[in-house]
Amino acid sequence: MKRHFLWFAAALCAAILQPNAAGADETVKPVFAGSLPNVPGNNLTAVLVSYKPGEKSETHHHAGSVFAYVISGEIRSQIAPGGPAKVYKAGESFFEPPGSTHLVSENASDTEPASLLAVIVAEDGAKLTEAGQRK
Repeated sequence: MKRHFLWFAAALCAAILQPNAAGADETVKPVFAGSLPNVPGNNLTAVLVSYKPGEKSETHHHAGSVFAYVISGEIRSQIAPGGPAKVYKAGESFFEPPGSTHLVSENASDTEPASLLAVIVAEDGAKLTEAGQRK
């Protein structure tokens, strides 16, 4: 049963987090999905987000909380409400609280690739990523 849930969750994440037709170029690869027994009704999903030089994501928001860890390169990120855009280098991390909108998420370099691991904790069945600003 647990194996089936993990495969279903990974497939769901792959479908939800695909680059959108509006021009987002990042590649999103699910790496883990599972329930949180100590937080009933919530799941943890981890995805690897890879950007080619100069690529970026569209403005979007996530269900729940997001912890992001930059694995390689440099990522420029800005969330609202929050401060100005900031560049995070490999080994640095940032947090997106519930209810925030990711205004900027992009590779800070036009010559080098960049990647990050995003870990999302959200309610069971929540749509993990939606385009546009939160209403």
